[in-house]
Amino acid sequence: MNLLENKKASLSFEVFPPSSKATIDGLYSSLQQMEDLRPDFISVTCSNRQLSLEDSTVKIATHIQTHHQVPSIVHLSAAYLNKGDVDQVLESLHQKKIHNILALRGDLYPEIPRGTDFLYAGDLIAYIKEWDQSFSISAACYPEGHPESANTIADIYHLREKVQAGADQLITQLFFDNDLFYQFQEKCWLAGIDVPIIAGIMPVVNKRQAERIIRTANVQLPKKFLAILDKYADNPIALRDAGLAYAIDQIVDLVTQGVSGIHLYTMNQAEIARSIYNATHSLFASTVENQQPISISS
Repeated sequence: MNLLENKKASLSFEVFPPSSKATIDGLYSSLQQMEDLRPDFISVTCSNRQLSLEDSTVKIATHIQTHHQVPSIVHLSAAYLNKGDVDQVLESLHQKKIHNILALRGDLYPEIPRGTDFLYAGDLIAYIKEWDQSFSISAACYPEGHPESANTIADIYHLREKVQAGADQLITQLFFDNDLFYQFQEKCWLAGIDVPIIAGIMPVVNKRQAERIIRTANVQLPKKFLAILDKYADNPIALRDAGLAYAIDQIVDLVTQGVSGIHLYTMNQAEIARSIYNATHSLFASTVENQQPISISS
């Protein structure tokens, strides 16, 4: 089913599994507080290594669809799955009427032997499409290039392979420079990648989060963004407000320029999602009728 029949830009959220079963109530409380925002979909990551995929990602995605009537997207990481694992997950998703998947290669952990059935995300995408065409598949993309790609040309080439394998839409890694996103978007169009590209936005609202991004994320940090971190690093309230304002400014520009959608990395914090929604929801309602639709099955 096409959720965006009116061709508006989408607004969606991402959440992640808590560190243990004991803390899942906090996430469910946040989801309850987000319900009236009516996102177009909510994706659930599979980054938690302490719980099984079924007990974390799939359980939360099922909760989202059953209790909040919002389509959910389940993240699947190819690196540590074999065909038997995927068959089991797909059967479970089919029974639970979840038909949306974000297929990734996933992070690699040197201490854990990886599988050999799916070396890349494209392998997993092709396998899912062969298993059941009814699944709508999203894939990840990197406006500033995948950190392991030799160069931009190679990165776009591999991205096109994922689309050719069956990816229906792309969701970007976080970025803080919209101009780099627009350049990436143009390169995709020139390469014949014609699926919707949804922009992933992460509001930076505290010092620890900012330090982690600087340390681990392969993204450029514009002078304007660095100035915010420098000026308000020791003022938590001001940093939160400035971080939200920066993200809102990004979103206003992206939606105005006709982006297919915004995917908000919420860090499981309902107040972040609500602040962004309150400041921008009228923009999504006003997007042009010729906006390229996003097809997500549910």
